[in-house]
Amino acid sequence: MAHQGFSDNQAGLFLHGDEDEAFPLPMGGPGGKLPSYIMDHRKRLRARFMEGGAAALPDYEMLELILFRAIPRQDVKPLARLLLEVFGDFNRVISATPQRLMLVKGVGEAVVQELKIVEAAAGRLMRAKVMNKPLLSSWDALLAYCQTVMAHRETEQFRILFLDRKNVLIADEEQGKGTVDHVPVYPREVVKRALELNASAIILVHNHPSGDPTPSEADISMTMQIQDAAQVLGIVVHDHLIIGKSRELSFRAEGYL
Repeated sequence: MAHQGFSDNQAGLFLHGDEDEAFPLPMGGPGGKLPSYIMDHRKRLRARFMEGGAAALPDYEMLELILFRAIPRQDVKPLARLLLEVFGDFNRVISATPQRLMLVKGVGEAVVQELKIVEAAAGRLMRAKVMNKPLLSSWDALLAYCQTVMAHRETEQFRILFLDRKNVLIADEEQGKGTVDHVPVYPREVVKRALELNASAIILVHNHPSGDPTPSEADISMTMQIQDAAQVLGIVVHDHLIIGKSRELSFRAEGYL
């Protein structure tokens, strides 16, 4: 079967080991020791976070906390502000691709690694709230998970949630990555994988990098093809969710399924 797809038509002062290049700011005493005003700032910022949590800090200060580990001996506030200027907000910085992050002055492998660790940790935390749980009664947690891992991606991603006879989530798998407005989908492979996992039902999920979750004609057509193929084998398609930047669309709720 020919495949179709879902689409969205709507300079450095120093470098030590794995430390990143950062903005050329005062380094202080021998051996690159931090000036006292930077050490005091880091101490105060960490204390504010521990006392008030993330709500007590604006986005750039949350980024500073992450950058402290990647760039231990420089002022990282300018880089935190630059990242927000380039990508728009905290979530988009964290979820930006390594390739795009590396284009930002001051970002090297250590910064990318710290940002990707935070992204992975957030995704794993949200995933734990839905795995091995009955999804139809944990819908809000499911939407929060999908928003966390997909809403701010710059390219389309198609994933399938596989459920057992009690609608418990038994597997969550990424089936394809695409471009900014298209991801290839193979209906035969979707159904084949459901049979391999002995799944009784599936939920389709993909994102629209444009931010608008309105389905395209290709989205609707492909969903119908998957539903038809699944129905023949007794597999239920509970829903198809399209994840936008700030909201999602449910095919079931909108009457497409």
